Amino acid sequence: MTRVEFYFNVSDKFAKTVELCEKALAKGRQLTIYTQNEAMSSDMQSLLWTHSASSFFANSYAGEVHSQFSPIVIDAQGEKLLQDDVLINLQMAQPLFFSRFRYLIELVGSDEADKTAARVRFRFYKDRGYDIKSTDAAIV
Repeated sequence: MTRVEFYFNVSDKFAKTVELCEKALAKGRQLTIYTQNEAMSSDMQSLLWTHSASSFFANSYAGEVHSQFSPIVIDAQGEKLLQDDVLINLQMAQPLFFSRFRYLIELVGSDEADKTAARVRFRFYKDRGYDIKSTDAAIV
């Protein structure tokens, strides 16, 4: 069954995504970052390529020829899924395909619209019997 973790009070979802990618890659994991749209995908990709002066996180868009070899795949559609390890959801709704992944990470900001959407997703997973871990990102 998919492990679900919510990070609440995330001040910068992009920065938190990069942090989580760094931790996951150090453990040899593969990630899919599910973005809201192509513009967000582009911004996320730029950040991953330039996250520090001395290193980068190799990544590609879903559907690119070399994406099957990339440890991080960025996708706004959810139609060309290549792996089933870690999914970071940056959309407002739960991904319809989340259960194929071993681990689902939900990031929740501090604005009310984001919190409201997260409560709906939380309830959705809970009602289906998923054990959910909650982490307050403001404390971590």
